[in-house]
Amino acid sequence: MKVAAYYNIDDIRTEDRDLPELTDGEALIKMHSCGLCGTDIHKAVHGTVKPGTVLGHEVGGEIVKLGKGVEDFQVGDWVFLAHHVPCFTCHSCQRGHHTVCRQWKETNIEPGGFSEYIRLSPLHVKHSMVKLPDDMTFEQAAMMEPTACALRAIERAGIRPGDSVMIIGTGQVGAILLQLAKAWRAGTVIANDVSEFRLEMSAKLGADQIINGARENMKQRVMEITEGRGADVIFVAAAVPALLSQAVECAAKGGTVLSFAIFNEGTTVPVEANRICMDEVSLIGSYSSTPFEYPTVLELIHRKVIDVESMITHRFSLDQLDQAIKTATDPGEKCLKVMISPA
Repeated sequence: MKVAAYYNIDDIRTEDRDLPELTDGEALIKMHSCGLCGTDIHKAVHGTVKPGTVLGHEVGGEIVKLGKGVEDFQVGDWVFLAHHVPCFTCHSCQRGHHTVCRQWKETNIEPGGFSEYIRLSPLHVKHSMVKLPDDMTFEQAAMMEPTACALRAIERAGIRPGDSVMIIGTGQVGAILLQLAKAWRAGTVIANDVSEFRLEMSAKLGADQIINGARENMKQRVMEITEGRGADVIFVAAAVPALLSQAVECAAKGGTVLSFAIFNEGTTVPVEANRICMDEVSLIGSYSSTPFEYPTVLELIHRKVIDVESMITHRFSLDQLDQAIKTATDPGEKCLKVMISPA
């Protein structure tokens, strides 16, 4: 089978590898669509994975083989699959922090999403593989994982109807957060970015207000929009340390700032401490997704609450993964969401 293996940012090789053998309870999936995620890009650019790693985890595909004992699926089913599975019973899981569970971090799909075929363990088959409705596409399925990540962040932030919500960084996840905030009946949704293209896309996807961070004072504009209160909920979806500090400044009293950005190891961020105590501003984080989000996400995408088609701006084959990453990281490209297919 063909895979796109990462060796270096300028060295991504198309290789032939053996088809994985199945044991009881497992499944073999033919990948039809795999989204290029911000974490894939971060790993590639910063070289945080071992040479030969097959990246990719936002997968829509078709079951081509099943191990003994699998009863809820059939060969030929179109499915969504996720890459990590929590144990559901450890201390972290019991407290609702499934994405820091030890098992969650240790489980993965084999060899990765940027592969013609993918093996799923019994845990994945049981907990993180979802059969698609007949009228759902593989690209819609591939968008389920990032949408599940955004949904978990939305739920952790506790948006209430009428809240003013600001999304800082309106890339692929920020664009989903924007649409979910609208679906959660936020009062005013503010899109904040430095890319004119992304801001144009944000307006198309339903943003009520636009802030161009390259030309406007963020705090001043937020206060104008919110009549001096600040934003009730702020999502920081761009890994720029200064933006996290500014978000705390822009939050309303009693507001919430949620960090949805992977910073370089050791990054520290100064914040005005009294905002946390005296103004009761909550500073929280959210990372990845869990099986609990998948049923809701399936409905959201199936009912087109999330506009998948508008978000996908580029499509590449496995042989073009290096070009796909360069396109996604080029500030001059009008790029929002990239999809990878086998050919």
